[in-house]
Amino acid sequence: MEDKYTIGLDYGTLSGRGVLVRCRDGQVLASGVKEYSHGVMDRFLPDGITALPDAWCLEYPGDYLEVLDEVVPALLRESGVDKKSIIGIGIDFTSCTMLPVDKNGVPLCEKEEFAHRRNAYAKLWKHHGAQKQADKVNELIESLGLEDSPRFGGKISPELLIPKVMEILEEDPEIYHCADEILEAGDWVTRVLTGSHKRSCSMAGYKAWWNSREGYVDREFLKQLHPELEDFAAEKMPGEICGIGESIGRLSEEWADRLGLTAGIEVAPAIIDSHAGVPGSCLSDVKQMMMVLGTSSVMVALSEKPYSEKGVCGGVKDAIVPGYYALESGLASVGDLFGWFTDRMVPEDYRKEAEKEGINIHTLLSRKAEKLEPGESGVLALDWWNGNKTPFVDGSLTGILFGLTLSTKPEEIYRALIEATAFGTKRIVDLYEQSGLDIEEVIASGGISMKNEMLMQIYADVLGKKIKIAASDQAAALGSAVYAALAAGETAGGYDSYWTAVRSMSSVKEQVYLPDKKRMEKYTKLYDIYCALSDIMGADSRDLLKELRDMKQEQ
Repeated sequence: MEDKYTIGLDYGTLSGRGVLVRCRDGQVLASGVKEYSHGVMDRFLPDGITALPDAWCLEYPGDYLEVLDEVVPALLRESGVDKKSIIGIGIDFTSCTMLPVDKNGVPLCEKEEFAHRRNAYAKLWKHHGAQKQADKVNELIESLGLEDSPRFGGKISPELLIPKVMEILEEDPEIYHCADEILEAGDWVTRVLTGSHKRSCSMAGYKAWWNSREGYVDREFLKQLHPELEDFAAEKMPGEICGIGESIGRLSEEWADRLGLTAGIEVAPAIIDSHAGVPGSCLSDVKQMMMVLGTSSVMVALSEKPYSEKGVCGGVKDAIVPGYYALESGLASVGDLFGWFTDRMVPEDYRKEAEKEGINIHTLLSRKAEKLEPGESGVLALDWWNGNKTPFVDGSLTGILFGLTLSTKPEEIYRALIEATAFGTKRIVDLYEQSGLDIEEVIASGGISMKNEMLMQIYADVLGKKIKIAASDQAAALGSAVYAALAAGETAGGYDSYWTAVRSMSSVKEQVYLPDKKRMEKYTKLYDIYCALSDIMGADSRDLLKELRDMKQEQ
């Protein structure tokens, strides 16, 4: 039979990536990347004048279309594949990244009258400006005794949809009222490509409290948050919810001509970027857990029943793997945290040493840190440089270093930061296992997993689990290509079965990280200290950290 191909597009925090993949075996024939022209706007709007408050992170939606215009034609040129052999497109996107649009689907920020209004722009997943709105939601959840509801995950963060919508309504109600709809950016891109008004169950479920049993949260709950939110779901989020593995619509004539593709090919519903890494990492067994290590991190494990507690979300079925609930949580900063340290805290003599050896600063610090034993430095960190998702679900919590002395070295702090992210990950794994899951091994993906062997060994020792590495360095984009093959179906040259598609199109590397028993024992002691200090600062004394942040914001 003639080979068939799909395109997977991965919209990340700073750029959009694409791959063109052969359905038969998952071979990537071409790949490309386009950085967003406006990047992440956290200081000013595009006018360069309108300043943004602390904790704001916005994007310009036109950048997402530039990715399509540049990456897709480049994939066709590089691969030499006949466009008639391409049967589908899949898209993953950071979430919740949301934007208000008019009745024609035009983002309000692209209209002249709203170009200088910050609430008209796409609010990126890591936008934490809506913390006070999240606090209000959590107060209501607690007052109604809904902490254990799988819909909410115990406690919600400012990264979700409703707090961001409340922020719009409270800060700039005109934007809210002029918005015909409020869309996830991933749903907006699939609508642009197909004209379909369907929405992804992935994003609706994990970021907007939708589930297949009851739909969106009830009107009375929303009304208690704000009187004008009572009919929010019906008025601002209409449209059928589309399951993962289905088709959300067909590529329009306009966009087929624009991209050089065939009109009418299937487009898969958008999926959360980290979740696309599940098929892209070859997670093909219920005893495996996927872990994405990038600017932030995400852990996903499969369950036969819904579960939620302390920031773990798992109330949505069929949103990642058909037939299963998927428990999801993660850390709000990993690569961002290490980058902060190397950019701002490493002395010049270390940089000169790295330059002399012809290596980057991360490699130098890792080599030095690798010589240390667990606990040797006496330094321990709480990894909350961008807030905490689990177990405290509080974007206002900030990072802490313990055990510093006048003799503390940069590599000791660097290792402590890595260990802290591993400890934060272990807290999540512990919750998964308390829910009844039996996790035997972890499959890691993301740039960090392929670049830093010391970090991966620390993770194996802290978690006490075997860790494998996804073969693809574009696991999310590959996963989106897998979903595109499912949307197209077997008759078109794709697949009808998720498991068959995954085992055919993705794989893991031969390299395996195994936990070391002696280091595990030391890390058990350090982990207990980490948890004790976390509980003190994240629960008992959390108001002290908030007072510090409030003083900063008052300046």
